[in-house]
Amino acid sequence: MSKLFNSTILRLIIGVIIGLIAGPYLGQVPLQILLSVRHILGQIILFLVPLIILGFVISSITKLDKGSSRIIGFSILIAYLSSVGAGFFSTFLGYSFLPSMEISSSVHQVKKIPEMLFKLDIPPVFGVMTALTLALMIGIGILWIQSKELERIFDQFKDIVLLLVNRVLVPILPLYIMANFAILSYQGTIQSQLPIFLTVILIVLFAHFVWIAFLYITAGVYSKKNPWEVLRHYPQAYLTAIGTMSSAATLGIALKSAHKSKVLKPEITNFTIPFFSNIHLCGSVLTEVFFVMTVSLVLYGTLPTLGTMIVFVFLLGIFAIGAPGVPGGTVMASLGIITSVVGFDDAGIALILTIFALQDSFGTACNITADGALSLMVTKFSDTKQEKQD
Repeated sequence: MSKLFNSTILRLIIGVIIGLIAGPYLGQVPLQILLSVRHILGQIILFLVPLIILGFVISSITKLDKGSSRIIGFSILIAYLSSVGAGFFSTFLGYSFLPSMEISSSVHQVKKIPEMLFKLDIPPVFGVMTALTLALMIGIGILWIQSKELERIFDQFKDIVLLLVNRVLVPILPLYIMANFAILSYQGTIQSQLPIFLTVILIVLFAHFVWIAFLYITAGVYSKKNPWEVLRHYPQAYLTAIGTMSSAATLGIALKSAHKSKVLKPEITNFTIPFFSNIHLCGSVLTEVFFVMTVSLVLYGTLPTLGTMIVFVFLLGIFAIGAPGVPGGTVMASLGIITSVVGFDDAGIALILTIFALQDSFGTACNITADGALSLMVTKFSDTKQEKQD
């Protein structure tokens, strides 16, 4: 029971419920205080974003010297292509379905909110793109000079950042989201759009299965093996991921599922399954892209332009590789580009964090299950490479 009450998802749900109930009854002064609290908490979250990028991207790059460089390179390439492909598939679905759902009908009928009672800005040390570029440069530099000392230092820095995420960011999220939902409830935005969000979640879940099927069919064509021999062993891993909301917690079951397959080699899956669990987040990317488009339509009345979505998806694929291994890690790592590329404010960030968290277990399950398809591709790539050497 104590684990249930310590669950982040439960706290988020409680925050949403409290915000929805209390919002319509807020007076002028409490609303101004709530606006100030939301702003400060949002500033803390955005301050941590560049640190998350530095900590996880650098640490991930420095590990690329282990094993065969060609197999690692191929694994990174297909993981990135899968995530970006899922993002563009989601973008297509967004432009196809969202305009016909009449989401923006109540956007201009919301109550006006007052000015904040007080304001405290906490600007990040540097911007998101600076953090990403710096992380790539430092990581590649460490990889080139093979500096184990620097690798250990940035591993420790990553551990510090992970602690900040778990002990600062995750605990303040329920309060931040409660404040945002109270404000949205006061304005009347959420009440009118709740059926839309339920429909959107169902569309995303269906899209997960479509993308998993596409990856396994592609893997079967490329490897000339029966992909069902891999997929049929993954239901247990899928259900475990739903229950844990964590790729790390599902890793043991995922390895067990992969080892049962007759067309996968243990010496390959012992590398690919843990590796892909950290860098292959196609389900999370697909979900975030569709939700970003939905929130943009709900709060701002328009869908992002195609050019904006193209830039966002390509960058999101990179950020997903270095995302922290915590529930909602992908969206947390990408908060910077959600604000800088798509243009979301505090209300948009809170809404995307909430609806992403509410289905995050299914995104994780999609990620884990899809890793089997990519492992089949890597197995074929390794066999081809070995045949050429022989």
